[in-house]
Amino acid sequence: MELKVINEQGQETARLQASDALFARDYNEALIHQVVVAYQANARAGNRQQKTRAEVKHTTHKPWKQKGTGRARAGMSSSTIWRGGGRAFPNSPEENFSQKVNRKMFRAGVASILSELVRQERLVVVESLSVDAPKTRLFAQKLKGMGLEDHLLVITDQLDENLYLSSRNLPKVLVLEAQEADPVSLVRFPRILVTKKAVAKFEEMWA
Repeated sequence: MELKVINEQGQETARLQASDALFARDYNEALIHQVVVAYQANARAGNRQQKTRAEVKHTTHKPWKQKGTGRARAGMSSSTIWRGGGRAFPNSPEENFSQKVNRKMFRAGVASILSELVRQERLVVVESLSVDAPKTRLFAQKLKGMGLEDHLLVITDQLDENLYLSSRNLPKVLVLEAQEADPVSLVRFPRILVTKKAVAKFEEMWA
């Protein structure tokens, strides 16, 4: 599989021979959906809680007598059908939302995403990417020169401090190292800018 390589002026300079297993895989929508959903579920924290009948504040006094009122029988105000009552099957903070995805499935899902990005011409490879000083203006000008100034995911093999500091104030640009790339970010951004060394890192990790 050949990937187009551009320079910092946005001009094509070469072709990069990349792994077919990683960048020329068939599109598998069901697998991609499973990998993305599992990744989001595994990042979810059990931070919600509801109270049982025993935990809500209530009295054990019978609200009204059993017979003669014409109303339904009621024994306690903590009943699950009462407003302010407890829940029959409450959510617990110990609830586990994680989903298991096999390593081969995860690799295949990421490869399917990358292959589809190449087919849709959303993935761009650059020779290298660096900024001389930690200034947002310099980084923004460099992206504008490549025609990639908006809604962009930048992936490098190693994230140097200047590049990281320069990108923080750009709200629609995210810079990651190759080992931090995740399926959700790859799917979310319309354009992906990858350095040549990051492509080699991808092949090492996932091909």
